[in-house]
Amino acid sequence: MNIMDFNVKKLAADAGTFLSRAVQFTEEKLGQAEKTEFDAHLENLLSKAECTKLWTEKIMRQTEVLLQPNPNARIEEFVYEKLDRKAPSRMNNPELLGQYMVDSGNEFGPGTAYGNALIKSGETQKRIGAADRELIQTAAINFLTPLRNFIEGDYKTITKERKLLQNKRLDLDAAKTRLKKAKAAEARAAQLNLSPPEENNVMIWAEEVSKSEQEVRIAQSEFDRQAEITRLLLEGISSTHAHHLRCLNDFVEAQMTYYAQCYQYMLDLQKQLGSFPSTVLANHNQSSSTCVPSSSSTTPSASVTASLSSISNSAASSTFVELKSSSGSRKARVLYDYDAANSSELSLLADEVITVYSIPGMDSDWLMGERGNQKGKVPITYLELLN
Repeated sequence: MNIMDFNVKKLAADAGTFLSRAVQFTEEKLGQAEKTEFDAHLENLLSKAECTKLWTEKIMRQTEVLLQPNPNARIEEFVYEKLDRKAPSRMNNPELLGQYMVDSGNEFGPGTAYGNALIKSGETQKRIGAADRELIQTAAINFLTPLRNFIEGDYKTITKERKLLQNKRLDLDAAKTRLKKAKAAEARAAQLNLSPPEENNVMIWAEEVSKSEQEVRIAQSEFDRQAEITRLLLEGISSTHAHHLRCLNDFVEAQMTYYAQCYQYMLDLQKQLGSFPSTVLANHNQSSSTCVPSSSSTTPSASVTASLSSISNSAASSTFVELKSSSGSRKARVLYDYDAANSSELSLLADEVITVYSIPGMDSDWLMGERGNQKGKVPITYLELLN
């Protein structure tokens, strides 16, 4: 029974405190009550904490989008994380592309130029996918997790203490308001005639003033104590920035490693595509010639020409290398139409046969071509050497 009485009294006291805070807050909004302002240093710390929280959330969300562009996959990972279960392992986009390339290359035949290139490209895409997976894991541990720990841990503590500080501030201002009202009532009672009833009123209001002053002192002490606790937590934001800086360096290093790996993988692939055996290249040339439309209907666009020029090193065969290292000439069949870009080049028509040879100092992507009295540079990617 006594415990129940205590709980009822505590509940009533809490309800009274809540009501007092609500009244004080409402009167402040209406401009009918004074408000204790935080000092400039504390206000600056509060603003810095709020700014840190805002931008940390934005950086964290966008980093998640960068590492996992698929929103459905992000939602799935979030659900599994909340359920404390491991998400099922799935191929990422580069790995899936790589698997398709390998399967199609095997279907077309590893002995063909296209099939061989698809298999090699697919294996490289799989390696890029593995590097991508490693980047995601490293970034999640070294970058995203510290940011999330701040939002879900440190900042929640700051928010809790900040809310408590706001309540202590409302309690202090409510106590000040009561003291102000008690002093005003005491002054009015003192101005009346000092007959016994009025003297009793003066004494009552004097006691009320004394009680209100005591409440103000207690509320001020609790407010100052809570302000100090909040200030100490907020000053830790600078340490948070320093910690996040280290995490950012780790993230940048992980990205640098990832992009360096991808560059090396693609460089190796480019070298592999440029080292096809001559028999495979011949098969490729024969297949290409059957797929290219006749000269009367098709002329490659400038973009195709630029693309072919950019990968010419990869498509060069050992036969071309031998020709460029020798001083002799060879007959070559033209695979595609080619429009000369300037007077130093020779225009070509598909399926015509010309004579080609190399001269010292010429770019590795070009040969000199002759057709009767006409001669000029021709791109080797448009040619098939004849025996």
